[in-house]
Amino acid sequence: MSGLAASATDPSQGYDGFIGWVLSLMETLGEVGVGAAVLIETFVPPIPSEAVLPAAGFLAYDGRMNAWLAILAATLGAVVGAWLWWYIGRLLGRERTRAIVDRIPLMDGSDFDKAETFFARWGRTAVLVGRCVPLVRSFISIPAGIERMPFWSFTLYTAIGSGVWNAIWVGLGYAFGPAIEPVLEQWSGILSDAVLVVIGLLVLWFVVVRLRSRYRARHGPQEPERRHQRPR
Repeated sequence: MSGLAASATDPSQGYDGFIGWVLSLMETLGEVGVGAAVLIETFVPPIPSEAVLPAAGFLAYDGRMNAWLAILAATLGAVVGAWLWWYIGRLLGRERTRAIVDRIPLMDGSDFDKAETFFARWGRTAVLVGRCVPLVRSFISIPAGIERMPFWSFTLYTAIGSGVWNAIWVGLGYAFGPAIEPVLEQWSGILSDAVLVVIGLLVLWFVVVRLRSRYRARHGPQEPERRHQRPR
């Protein structure tokens, strides 16, 4: 593999800009960095694991990372993050936990409500399936803790659901490595700029939507003023 030879001296050699920086950073941190990224996603949902895991798969294809260890680290990060929310929900109860979620920057109580509704509908299976649902996977542990779902059952369901999800995304990065590598080597600079623009737009959209939602929640719906005319 051409990338393997290049990586012997410089992990980002052949890849320019933001993409080269991300690949270099991930290789420097190794599989531990993959697990840390997934753990952080549990508390900062706008950072999607779907952007991290395929990169880990590509590095595994390029010989810079072990794919199985990356999946294991990502799953461990997801389980640890789930444990934290499970304990918070169990110790604090519904109202206080919801208040904490509502104070997290760019998060609001509706995220908690969605996870709670999902858990109420599917029960313990929600912990398994919810790992594949954005935002829900970050907070599904809270209602599980509030309802005092047994710890080891919760851990098993979380590990299975997260493991399957992580394996899919790391596997995609690995499987498409032969197609991705020549594209990155030739166009990584342009792609880096495009990725930064897309990320910036997504973050801007997310911030605007959340700020508008919070404004409406605090001030109520803005109805146009109507002046009632007196009957003549």
